[in-house]
Amino acid sequence: MANVGDRVVIHGRTVGTADRGGTVVEARGEDGGPPFLVRFDDGHEVLVYPGPDLQVTHPAGEEHPQA
Repeated sequence: MANVGDRVVIHGRTVGTADRGGTVVEARGEDGGPPFLVRFDDGHEVLVYPGPDLQVTHPAGEEHPQA
């Protein structure tokens, strides 16, 4: 689950691959469920279907259950 404004981090899955961070712009599923439209820190917007490498954090630092 995610809300607009939550931060997401997609952890690199291989050695040498950097983590990617961004902000949830829109949650298109029911009740804040996936997919999420995410604006990454480099400005690109991508529709994200979360997997085990995705972490969602609330702006205040609270973590939501993993989607």
